[in-house]
Amino acid sequence: MVKTSIRNKLIVLLLLVTIVPFGSAILVTYIYTKESLNDQAIQTNLNLLYQGKVNIEGYLNELNNHTLSIYRNVDFMNHLKISPYPVDYLAQRVTSSVILTMLYADEDIQRVYLSHLESNSLVTASRRSSVSYFENVSDPNYENNLLAKASPFNLYIESIDNTKFKDTVNSFTLHRSIVNVPSSDVLGFISLEVTPGKIWELSKHLYDEKKEEFYVLTPKGSFIFNSHKGVYSETENEIWKDKLLEAPDVSGFFEWDDDNFHGVIVYETLPTPIGGWMLVKRLPYHTLHERAYGVAMINIIFGVIGIFIAVLATLFVSYKITSPIRVLVKNIRQVEKGNMQAQFQSLGNDEIGVLGERFKNMMERINQLIDREYKLELENKTNELKVLQSQINPHFLYNTLQSIGTMALKSKNKEVYSALTDLSQIMRYGMNTDEGVVLLVKEVNYIKAYLLLQRQRFGDDFEYILDVEEDVLDVKVPKMTLQPIIENYFKHGFHTNDGVGKLILKCKREEDYLLIKIRDNGTGISKERLSEIVHHLNAEHNRGREEKNIGLKNVYMRLKLYYSNKATFELQNLDEGGFLVTMKLPLEIGGIRDEGNHR
Repeated sequence: MVKTSIRNKLIVLLLLVTIVPFGSAILVTYIYTKESLNDQAIQTNLNLLYQGKVNIEGYLNELNNHTLSIYRNVDFMNHLKISPYPVDYLAQRVTSSVILTMLYADEDIQRVYLSHLESNSLVTASRRSSVSYFENVSDPNYENNLLAKASPFNLYIESIDNTKFKDTVNSFTLHRSIVNVPSSDVLGFISLEVTPGKIWELSKHLYDEKKEEFYVLTPKGSFIFNSHKGVYSETENEIWKDKLLEAPDVSGFFEWDDDNFHGVIVYETLPTPIGGWMLVKRLPYHTLHERAYGVAMINIIFGVIGIFIAVLATLFVSYKITSPIRVLVKNIRQVEKGNMQAQFQSLGNDEIGVLGERFKNMMERINQLIDREYKLELENKTNELKVLQSQINPHFLYNTLQSIGTMALKSKNKEVYSALTDLSQIMRYGMNTDEGVVLLVKEVNYIKAYLLLQRQRFGDDFEYILDVEEDVLDVKVPKMTLQPIIENYFKHGFHTNDGVGKLILKCKREEDYLLIKIRDNGTGISKERLSEIVHHLNAEHNRGREEKNIGLKNVYMRLKLYYSNKATFELQNLDEGGFLVTMKLPLEIGGIRDEGNHR
């Protein structure tokens, strides 16, 4: 009867009419918004790369103009036409002036070379040495000078390998062939070795280092800039670079999906005369779609509100339509049981209301023919009162502790109030079983409350230090990892007769791991007992053995559960006395998550 009732059919129909359009609208809006924002983000990044291209192009043109300035020095060009190597004092003076002028024309220029392919002569100057003249030496830039000579622009920009020269680290070199204009004879070569400080500065404004990757590549695929590894990273055999270098257009984008990256790669190419470098950004999908997710969430929120209102309206309409029919059906069943009284008020002025009035009139006429009257029976009996059980639950305990704390505060006993507050925090944290994994800051706050209680208990006989770096407070760790270890200290290592007890908790980041050290100055344990504990921790089953160190065993097994074999758990006696527990946990939990409610 329930499945075939008019009310259920009407509810299902109205819900379909409301939910399906709302849900479809939300889905279509999300897809459209995602694609629209995706295209907008790509275009924005292309425009940004174009601006970066203009800036870097302007900088490289400035460097190029420094090499072209030699053509304006008539004395230098005349000496160079006579001999590529300055043989007399006047020629050396002019050459030195030209080289030093170029060297100090830009703060990023570190070395200047003047060489010739055939004379085996070399003139060089750097910021760490004066102008030097060499004869009968091999030119370190020989092959690159040939490329500059073969270039229709008389220019070639070379990216330097870090290990090529000991004194040229993190640099690129601009090679220019000096042509005897208007002929095409090459008089020599000027090479400017430049550190990429300006390239670094210009590149910083082209990407968000937290969300995006940015690279500057030479036409041969060498890195000029790498947002991950800085300047001049080691060569990376990336497949995406091959596709990028084969791209027919000077700017554009393409999608990429592999084990390391899922997203869109946008690029812009500098003109060939100044090196043909490529500015590349890799945009992960989660970054591109971040705004779409936000818009979608807004749509979903409003959609849920709309659906909720529609559901309420559906229930209200179905109730208004079917409630009178249910009342009539209910009274008919009462008549079948012998109750001849119509137990309802007016059902309205519509057809169902008229039917109800006719039913009531019919029942009155039948009752007049019956000699005895049935007593009016209540249709619904009052629900039996449930027995209230005084049951202590967490909320009762929290409220009771709060009441006691308020009384202590009114009595100006702040120590009792503080102790009750710490105890309440400990109980609340421990009784909350919905979480199996918590932020480290919650675990540290819990330990702080626990140690405060111990401090109030032992007074000046106990001290503690919590040294936790801020950048690890948001790292997730298994709940109740620290407490069993610290509690062991008070059970086995802390004695007031041995002086002031001291406990130190340190948490810091070490590469991709969270390093936790818990150190005390207690009595420690013997080597035999330490060996027994380690064996107990590593044993798969411990049936029939003494049930000690259950807390340490629990911590150790939970670390294995959450981190597999990626976490380490070490116990150590200290030479100066005391005990040290060291845990090294991956920053991301990657093991089995069967414990707690991970939402």
